Amino acid sequence: MKSISTHILDTAAGKPAANVTIDLEFLNGSFAQVARAVTNSDGRVAPDWLAQFKPGTYRIRFHIGDYFKARNETCFYPYVEIVFEVKDVSQHYHVPLLVSAYGYSTYRGS
Repeated sequence: MKSISTHILDTAAGKPAANVTIDLEFLNGSFAQVARAVTNSDGRVAPDWLAQFKPGTYRIRFHIGDYFKARNETCFYPYVEIVFEVKDVSQHYHVPLLVSAYGYSTYRGS
């Protein structure tokens, strides 16, 4: 299935980040939410969280501050926002997040 997917790994804990709210937004003058999901026990969202997508600029907002608060950990970043471009909807776009309380990284996955 060609779509936009994501998952979160808590690198400090060495496991997936469950129960993280994730917003997917599309830029059309300003960003507007097109999907919202909560990560499962594997740190992933359901593959059908976005029914369809089109070329353009997207932003994924990960609510990681709430995740760390629920774990009784201090967190420097209340949100992580990743902005990326979809040019070809026949491709799959996987945007994973590796996170700890004081840092994060991302890449285009497969």
